[in-house]
Amino acid sequence: MKRRDFCRTAVAAGIVMTLPACGRNGGPSNDLPQTIDAVSLDGNELSIERAAVTELADSLQGSLYLSGDDGYDTARKVWNGMFDDRRPAMVVQCASSDDVRNAVLFARDRQLLLSVKGGGHSFPGKSVADRGMMLDLSLMQAVTVDADAGIATVAGGALLGHLDSATLAHEMATTAGIVSHTGVGGFTLGGGMGRTDRLHGLAIDNLLSASVATADGRLLRASADENPDLFWAIRGGGGNFGVVTEFEFRLHPFDPTVYAGVLVFPFDAARDLIRVWAEHKDDWPRELNAEPSLFVNPEGDRIAMLEICYAGDPADGEKVVAPLLAVAKPVAGELGPMSYQAMQTMYDAATAHGQLNYLKSGLIGEITEPFIDAMVGNYEGEHLPWAWFQHLGGAISDVDPTATAYAHREAGYNNGMSATWQDPAESEARIAKIRAYYKALEPFMGGFYTNLNEDTEANTWGNYRENYPRLSDIKAQYDPTNLFRMNANIRPASKS
Repeated sequence: MKRRDFCRTAVAAGIVMTLPACGRNGGPSNDLPQTIDAVSLDGNELSIERAAVTELADSLQGSLYLSGDDGYDTARKVWNGMFDDRRPAMVVQCASSDDVRNAVLFARDRQLLLSVKGGGHSFPGKSVADRGMMLDLSLMQAVTVDADAGIATVAGGALLGHLDSATLAHEMATTAGIVSHTGVGGFTLGGGMGRTDRLHGLAIDNLLSASVATADGRLLRASADENPDLFWAIRGGGGNFGVVTEFEFRLHPFDPTVYAGVLVFPFDAARDLIRVWAEHKDDWPRELNAEPSLFVNPEGDRIAMLEICYAGDPADGEKVVAPLLAVAKPVAGELGPMSYQAMQTMYDAATAHGQLNYLKSGLIGEITEPFIDAMVGNYEGEHLPWAWFQHLGGAISDVDPTATAYAHREAGYNNGMSATWQDPAESEARIAKIRAYYKALEPFMGGFYTNLNEDTEANTWGNYRENYPRLSDIKAQYDPTNLFRMNANIRPASKS
């Protein structure tokens, strides 16, 4: 395809940030077939006329890529290399809300399978629609900060690193996840857990408004005052209700230096480390995010690890974590004052794009001795995953379970197990190991965090508990044909 140069810049917190070079699609070249083969929402074969593709391309400020175009393979890539074989019929790289609306209407009118890619971090690969349309927001990454108002305005394709960089420059922050190349959009819409959620709440608890492109082509503002039902639903209901092209977040004053680090302990300290951590559940200040985990070091030895991030006065940090430090003597690592942004990016290299990834997780209310026995006792054999926790409670639990779509406000912990590897020949064994380990821990779990999930549709419905009927009704209002289905899907309620 021929392309006309179209370059854009974005101002992020007063810093000019040049977006990746983009082009405006001039339409299919003459050597393309008259129709483009694709797949419908229901899995049926579709033939999309070349003239319609040309018309869509000409409507865009961004780019449209078909298979064989220069840039197509780069545009279709997602984070998890497990899904590198998926090939969309077209990738629409949107540069504006109007581009998003045009692409959504194109897909809706043809019942074309549609996926939305922000950072492309969906563990189960739901960012890429095989033989459908991938709607790519990666050109829309601007973040602006109004420090006086305490608000960050974030474009739909921004990454968590963009958000952290822009806000921390003003010594302010909002809850963001632990891998900076994760997309803000998917992270937020599923709930948004991070190192400050016990202090500031989930990402959705800091969401003030969102601009949502709905299935009928409208661009709606969702907030407590405008379209409040839609605002309720997108706070934990995932991408079921439209494409968010812009978020507004509440910011909090935040010292960019925290008391933090990672300690390594002998594996035989794991039980006591988890036990003491759980025993002090009601004593930990909200500024503390403490997360033990089990891991295998490069030498092949099992170890216990403890990650600490104390978002209070660093001088108080050592006193706060003293009960954990008394469990055993670390064999490696250190704690001390460090940059919060350094903490937020410490896993970026290990979780780089293109590797093979698999994960399972579940929420836990209380950590009991039988659970500890199951977690530590079953951590043996080959291909052991990283077995970790996310430290919940605090401000998360202040919110009523029906106040947002996210229903699991009582959960104290998210317990997961994940692996990253390079060789596809290892995939079967690694996935089987995670599933077996998860099976031993599943009886202690109650529900799951939508963003870290590959579960069945029926289980997804039950995961929303008493909130599901309302979600289904709102889905029927904004997406009656279930166009936005490549997610933890909520079926629209029947109109009968």
